[in-house]
Amino acid sequence: MSAKIKYTDEPLGKTQVVTDFLPSPAELAFREEGVKITLALSKKSIEFFKSEAAKHHTQYQRMIRRLLDGYVDAHAQTRRSNGTRQKRHEP
Repeated sequence: MSAKIKYTDEPLGKTQVVTDFLPSPAELAFREEGVKITLALSKKSIEFFKSEAAKHHTQYQRMIRRLLDGYVDAHAQTRRSNGTRQKRHEP
């Protein structure tokens, strides 16, 4: 970029303070213990994750792991806030 940015002293308008949602450096450095498993997934799921991983220059297994961890985190919070464990409904 060769164009120089020109800053002006104009009112910003309505502003809002956003709470800090970023993890701390200690949380970023922490690595959870992994457990290797064998899991059969559908071909379309694997193709999707491999394609997306290539676009974002990462590993598809890492994407799947983060997806599952996010799911667990969301549902673990729900269980803690309810204070009860939900039973699985048997078909």
